[in-house]
Amino acid sequence: MQVNLPPDLETLINKRLLSGAYSDAEEVLRRALEAQDAEESWTDEERRALSAHVEEGYQQAERGELVDGAQARREIDAMKEKWREGRSSAR
Repeated sequence: MQVNLPPDLETLINKRLLSGAYSDAEEVLRRALEAQDAEESWTDEERRALSAHVEEGYQQAERGELVDGAQARREIDAMKEKWREGRSSAR
């Protein structure tokens, strides 16, 4: 399949290529389409849940209930470790 792209899309693809994150235009387009496909596959329930989490975080920030970056990293690392342990014990 051949695709003719308007100049503005060619510019976007070239920008991604110049970043060094992609090896060729096909990879840029593949990643973009995969991301779009993933986004479009979200259910309404998943969208509502995400919105609720964002709203919860916003409300916590408004109340001053924030953690610093180091604490956030520790909490994320602990969650990842728990997830990994669950995966390894399920095998």
